[in-house]
Amino acid sequence: MVGHRPDPRVAADWAKVRGVLRAEVGDAAYRSWLKPLTLVAVEDLAVRLAVPTRFMRDWVVGHYAERILELWAQHDPQIAAVDIEIRAAPARRQWRKPPAEAPSPAPTAPPSGAGAPERRLAEAAAVPARQDGNEAALDPRFVFDNFIVGRPNELAHAAARRIAERPTADYNPLFLYGGVGMGKTHLMHAIGWHVRHHHPNRRMVYISAEKFMNQFVRALRSRDTIAFKERFRSVNLLMIDDLQFINGKESTQEEFFHTFDELVGNRRQVVVSADKSPSDLPGMGERLRSRLGAGLVADIGPTTYELRVGILESKARNLEVALPPAVVEFLARRITASAREIEGALNRVVAQATLIGREISLDTCREVLHDLLRSHDRRPTIDVIQQRVSERFAIQLSDMLSERRSRDVTRPRQLAMYLSKKLTPRSLPEIGRKFRRDHTTVMHAVRRIEALRASDDGFDTEVALLMRILEE
Repeated sequence: MVGHRPDPRVAADWAKVRGVLRAEVGDAAYRSWLKPLTLVAVEDLAVRLAVPTRFMRDWVVGHYAERILELWAQHDPQIAAVDIEIRAAPARRQWRKPPAEAPSPAPTAPPSGAGAPERRLAEAAAVPARQDGNEAALDPRFVFDNFIVGRPNELAHAAARRIAERPTADYNPLFLYGGVGMGKTHLMHAIGWHVRHHHPNRRMVYISAEKFMNQFVRALRSRDTIAFKERFRSVNLLMIDDLQFINGKESTQEEFFHTFDELVGNRRQVVVSADKSPSDLPGMGERLRSRLGAGLVADIGPTTYELRVGILESKARNLEVALPPAVVEFLARRITASAREIEGALNRVVAQATLIGREISLDTCREVLHDLLRSHDRRPTIDVIQQRVSERFAIQLSDMLSERRSRDVTRPRQLAMYLSKKLTPRSLPEIGRKFRRDHTTVMHAVRRIEALRASDDGFDTEVALLMRILEE
């Protein structure tokens, strides 16, 4: 075949390819990456497609071009390449099928650090996400390749990779916990994509606890619980996100417990995420808490400065923008709540710069993020809380960390722990480390102060005043 085909035939082939892609990857990924593709021509044994941006071109080349070629070759075996170009400036990047006599080399792990977009493995789309009503779609952005590893999340990341790579259960269950936006869902999606690409025969379900509960309730109403049990108990890998949602839901907890028990008993992997550790989940049955804590419990702690720098640099590479070092340092030191908030702040700055044509500078950051920076400025640190409470109760700052148990020291220490929990984004283990205690001591302190506030109006007024002072 040489030259152009008749347009109706080309359009018909393209429509068939798009239809299969949409069914394979799901609506969310299709709308994000494949719907914007437009057919330019079919010529010289190649299909030419166009996308509006360079970033989208690189992503489609790295994740979908091979599958597009396979599908198109089903209609015309002579097609040997898919060209992806930018509509506004047709600089091409091509994925071409290797010659038949020279088999492709085995895939290798991508290098760390920055690199050409080709290094982004087709991990997020070579084996498409299946959607059968039993699982949530996997987000193509959440793969191991773009998860930034640091001290707060290195254990969780290492355990997630081990589970993704090995079909046998090493840590069962794996329980990931941490605050909002710390990367729990990212790791679960990354496990899912890796399994789909490297172990397609492993039957897997990723689902939120809310959706698990809703499906269970529907099964009860329709008297179809046998089919529900079969769907979830026949998998090789079950991942439940945001387990705290079923706190207090006794029937759903009972069903999940039996599903969990059968899977683990048959050496099938279970991965669970929540905002607290198993022992700290309120409204969760003791039997289930005990089973959840019997595997590997991995805390994803608050981001460190070094981790925030890594996140900003990685995000900037994906957005194809150059961040001045001063801007990276400024954002990493001032935006400290979570990885999600850091990415959101950078998106706002980049959008301001690209849409309005402004330079990315410290002044731009301060102007665009004024509300976010003001919120962070009002948020005290644990060190500041310890200092203010020590001054108010006329004790030594060192008493906050000491083993002294006299009432004049214990009460201020408990109050400082309580205020740290209420006024900072730090987790219970993180607060405990700042006081040289474990997280159970912090929990006891929080409960004790809450009880005192409820029973003593004078003490409640004093705590409220101290909170206002700290937030000013």
